[in-house]
Amino acid sequence: MKQRQLGKTNEKVSEIGLGTWQIGGSWGEVSDQEAMDILHAAADAGVTFYDTADVYGDGRSERLIAQFIKERGGDLFVATKIGRWGTPGWPENFTLEAMRTHVEASRERLGVDALDLVQLHCIPTEILRTGEVFDNLRILKREGLIKQFGVSVETMEEALICIKHDDVASLQIIFNMLRQKPLDVLFEAALKSDTAIIVRLPLASGLLSGKMTKDTHFDIADHRNFNRDGQAFNVGETFAGLPYEKGVELVDSIKHLVPEGMTMAQMALRWILDFEAVTTVIPGASRAAQVASNVAVSDMAPLSPELHRALRTFYSQEVATHIRGAY
Repeated sequence: MKQRQLGKTNEKVSEIGLGTWQIGGSWGEVSDQEAMDILHAAADAGVTFYDTADVYGDGRSERLIAQFIKERGGDLFVATKIGRWGTPGWPENFTLEAMRTHVEASRERLGVDALDLVQLHCIPTEILRTGEVFDNLRILKREGLIKQFGVSVETMEEALICIKHDDVASLQIIFNMLRQKPLDVLFEAALKSDTAIIVRLPLASGLLSGKMTKDTHFDIADHRNFNRDGQAFNVGETFAGLPYEKGVELVDSIKHLVPEGMTMAQMALRWILDFEAVTTVIPGASRAAQVASNVAVSDMAPLSPELHRALRTFYSQEVATHIRGAY
C-alpha cells in the first residue's frame, strides 16, 4: 500500500483508506462480526486511515473502531466528524461547550487520549463563514483533545471558505468520475495551501461498481433507498446527486472504457488517485472481499492520458447537467 502525506501535518497515511459509514448501519445491516472482519481485512491489506463520525449509528461505528484498535494495535490513523449530533442540535451544536462535549464523547467511544483528526461534519455554510467554529477547534487543539482539524464539505464554495484558514489540515469532499467539479475549482488551491484532500463516495454510492441495474433493490435502512432524492439529507450524498436510473444509464455507457485487468470500481478509484491533490480515498465496504479489490488499486498503473480525456469529456457532455443539489 502506498502512502501519501496528510497535507501540512507530519502524518503519512495509506492512499486507500476505509470509510465506515456502512458500519453505522446506513447502508443496510452490517453485523458486529462483519464489521470487525472488514476492519481487520483493511489493516491486513495495509490500510492505515479510517474515517468515521459520531452520528454513524449513534456512535456504533466509533465503538467498533475502538474494539478494532484494541485487537489490532499498530500505527492506525482515525478521523472522526462532529456537528450533526442531535443533542443539542443546530445551531447550538457549534458553541465551544457543545463541540467540547461532542469531542469528549468521541474520544471516550474511541478510547483515545486525543483524536487524530476531527472534521466538521457538513455544517451550514453560514456557520463556516463566520469562523467561530474554527476558533473553537483551535481551543480544543490547545487543550490537547484533538491533534488536527479539518472540514467535510458539501460544496466547493464551502471548501474555499475553509481553505483560507491556514490551520485547516484537511478537506473531505465528494469526488468521482460522475462529480468532477473539484478539478476545476479546488485542487490547485489545495496544492498551494498544502491542504489534504480526503475523497468520500468515490464510487457514487456504488453506481461506479458497474453492478447496479435499474431494478436493483436497496434495504429500507439503506440511504440509497431513503435518500435517493434527498429526502433525508443533501441529495449529493447519494448517487452523486444523479437520479438513480440516469446514473445507471450513464455508467453503463462507459463500461467499454474499463482497461483490461481492472473492474469498473478499480478504474473509478484509480482515476481519483491519479490526481496529485488527492491524499486518500475512503471507499466503504460491506464485505471483507471488497476491501482487497479496493486496496489493489494502489499498486495499479495510472490510467492513460487518452482515458482521462475521454472521462473528462464524458462528464462535461453527458453528466454535469444531471447533477442535483448544492455542488
